[in-house]
Amino acid sequence: MKDSKLSKENILLVGFPSNGLVGTFSISYIVHYLGMKQIGEIEHPDLPPTLFVENGEILASIRIYKKDNLFVIISDLPFDPYRAYDFSESILRYCKSNDIKKIIVVSGMETINREPSTPKIYGLVTHQSFEEILYENQIPKFLTGSIFGTDATIITVFRKSKIPILILYAECHPFFPDPEASILAITTLAKILNVKVDTTDIKKKMERLRIQHRNLMDETVRTLQNQQEKAPTRTPQIYR
Repeated sequence: MKDSKLSKENILLVGFPSNGLVGTFSISYIVHYLGMKQIGEIEHPDLPPTLFVENGEILASIRIYKKDNLFVIISDLPFDPYRAYDFSESILRYCKSNDIKKIIVVSGMETINREPSTPKIYGLVTHQSFEEILYENQIPKFLTGSIFGTDATIITVFRKSKIPILILYAECHPFFPDPEASILAITTLAKILNVKVDTTDIKKKMERLRIQHRNLMDETVRTLQNQQEKAPTRTPQIYR
C-alpha cells in the first residue's frame, strides 16, 4: 500500500457470502488484483466437505492471504449462526497472533428498489479510530436498522476486544449476485487503503459472474432466510 494512515499497520480484510455476494466478489477481486499469496487455511469440523478448483489449483473453503501488511480472510461458504461464531472466534485468534490493528469487513445491504447503476455504500464502526476514515472518504454512517447473522456475530465478538472493525455495507439486490454493488465496494476499499485497483475486468465479466455464482447465491439466500426466521420479530433494515 502507498503511504497512508493505515499503511504502517497490519490490516485484515474479511469477506464471506452475504446479500448480493458483495463480500465474496469484492474481497476475492482485491486478492486477485493485488497478487496476494495464500498463506493458510481455516478448518472447521462442521463445515461441509467442499473444495474449490481454480486454474487447476485445489482451494479450501476458508483461506488466508497476505501481501505486505495487508491480510485477507475469505470464505466461499455462507455460515449458519453456530459456525458464524466459530468463524468469528477464529478471526479474533488470528488477529491476536498476527498483531492485526484494524479489520474491514465488506458486506451487502438488501435494497430491492434501488437503481442498478447507482448503489450507495455505508459504514458502521465499533471504535472511534475508524470515524476519521469514514469522514476522509466521504462514507456516510449506517444509522438505523437491525443486523443479525454472521455480520452481527463478528461485531459482537470484536466489540469485546480492543481491535476496531469497519463494516462497509453496499446496497445490493438480495436474491441475485450483484457485481455493480461489488464494484462500488472495491473502489471504496481501494480508496481507504490508498491502492490503485482497476475494475475493468469485473465490469467485462458481470453477466458471467451472475450466472457462474448462481448456485452459491441460492445457498446464501437459504442461509439468510434461515437467519431471518431466528431473528427478533422487529423488521430489520439489513438482512445478513
